[in-house]
Amino acid sequence: MASRHPIFARAYERASRSEQRGEQLEHRRALLAGAAGRVVEVGAGNGLNFALYPATVTEVVAVEPEPYLRARAAERAASAPVAVTVVDGEADALPLADASADVAVASLVLCSVPDQAVALAELRRVLRPGGELRFYEHVVSTRPRRARLQALLTRLLWRRVCAGCHLDRDTGAAIEAAGFRIERCERLAFHGLAHIHGVARRPV
Repeated sequence: MASRHPIFARAYERASRSEQRGEQLEHRRALLAGAAGRVVEVGAGNGLNFALYPATVTEVVAVEPEPYLRARAAERAASAPVAVTVVDGEADALPLADASADVAVASLVLCSVPDQAVALAELRRVLRPGGELRFYEHVVSTRPRRARLQALLTRLLWRRVCAGCHLDRDTGAAIEAAGFRIERCERLAFHGLAHIHGVARRPV
């Protein structure tokens, strides 16, 4: 099941040290504030979020397909303030039972999944009715010229270099199309890219 991107994974581990402070850290902290119960974090990467989970979380199932990042995540899980289990898995076939999670977390990962609709359907499947999807994702610009440039960069180079990352996805629309009800969505700019940050809910 492993999804190997060894060069990207090691570059991400080095680059992510800067995400443990400043504005990026605050975005991640806000993403997880108030989460409670059993959480599934899809594409957990190297586990940067683990230290930020509040005590109201009873368990985090962290799903990560890339072996090097999964190993770094397991190291961080050992010192996390809540119970974290790191597992191998892909977003399009999550290793969880139906309606078994209270909260799903997608943090800078829905840009990279092969098929957003399939991944979001899986997140909806594993969430209990009324469960939350917490998302923090970079998205396509609302400016047409910039959006065209993002699409061109994605097609020519970006997704090959950055482990399948797409700069041109309208992830907010995809979340709604997957049957979630968006309760809060803030649009912000970070690292020169548009991002969305918010909470959606699986209808009861």
